[in-house]
Amino acid sequence: MIGIQAIGTYIPVQRIDNRERLSQFAVDESFLHDKIGMLRLAVKAADEETSDLCCKAFADLQRKVLFDSDEIQCIVVCTQNPDGSGLPHTSANVHGKLSLSDSCAAFDISLGCSGFVYGLSVIQAFMQANGFEKGILFTADPYSKIIDAQDKNTSLLFGDGATATLIGGRPLWQSGRFVFGSRGCESSAIQVEENGKLAMNGRGVFSFSATEVPSSIRRALSDNNLTENDVDCYLLHQGSRYIVDTIAKKLGVAPDKVPFGAADYGNTVSSSIPLLLNESAADHRIVVVAGFGVGLSWASTVLFKTEIGAD
Repeated sequence: MIGIQAIGTYIPVQRIDNRERLSQFAVDESFLHDKIGMLRLAVKAADEETSDLCCKAFADLQRKVLFDSDEIQCIVVCTQNPDGSGLPHTSANVHGKLSLSDSCAAFDISLGCSGFVYGLSVIQAFMQANGFEKGILFTADPYSKIIDAQDKNTSLLFGDGATATLIGGRPLWQSGRFVFGSRGCESSAIQVEENGKLAMNGRGVFSFSATEVPSSIRRALSDNNLTENDVDCYLLHQGSRYIVDTIAKKLGVAPDKVPFGAADYGNTVSSSIPLLLNESAADHRIVVVAGFGVGLSWASTVLFKTEIGAD
């Protein structure tokens, strides 16, 4: 039995205050608060690489739970904004900076907003197939590397952050069955263009999210023999406040069951769900997690608190 033992997090101290940019983008404060939802955006330091963000999340993990780094048998880094030009893979750099064992496997996953849920399935399956007892799933996707500061569609949304999720044999959370989906024919809805900057079709992404995510969540509940009444909390990718609120309405669940926690740091892509899980699910026993976005890609599962967690 393996699952999530603990989550380390790192959010840079530096912030961009969106409230100071209202006139620049011709939006009012109610639109910023009710539709976008990101009042401030976390931004990494100029000399921080993606692997550095991972290492700082790892340091936080070590402060939360005792383990020997030599016991780590695999690490997986989920990112689409890797160190440098992406070669070597970012997980190799994390492995080296943390001085992990030569017998520790290290590889990257190139996924965006659905990456934590996909990554959780991948690392658990990899560990179970190889008899591993301790691994770490990192998420770090610093969009500050690719944001066009003048683009209203993206500049007000994305923040930097990282997480390190310890997967092991005394889990706080165990995952149920997963549901995955892809719509590659619409992948251009979120892409890096030839100028190296991010471009997003906000209306297209919203329509996709409002349509596919609720049905994905319902299927995950059905596959895990649950109904909406069994769920304590829904942790959705923090695309924007409006997307989160819309999905909650589509599901017909109370707003207090669908927290929005990214107002002070922004949409951190693959890190948004583990950040929320770390912050918002302490008193819950059954939690739905759903990631969706770049690809277009989506993934949902149910997390069950174990007896260890209940203690």
